[in-house]
Amino acid sequence: MTNFESLEFATAAEAIGFAATNRPVAIRLEGKNLVVRQEDAERLEAAGVSFAYLHEHEGRLVTVPVN
Repeated sequence: MTNFESLEFATAAEAIGFAATNRPVAIRLEGKNLVVRQEDAERLEAAGVSFAYLHEHEGRLVTVPVN
């Protein structure tokens, strides 16, 4: 797997909140709620790694699958 820096959070909501404040992106990868830089998410996608972007939309948690 591609090397990347991340912060792990107990819940998707916590990861989304941190990402919204600090401008990285929230993802779910291998069962973990992570915050990574956009560039790292793009490298994971290019490497064919399966993950999902995490977003909040109208008060609901939304996942956007990649690969």
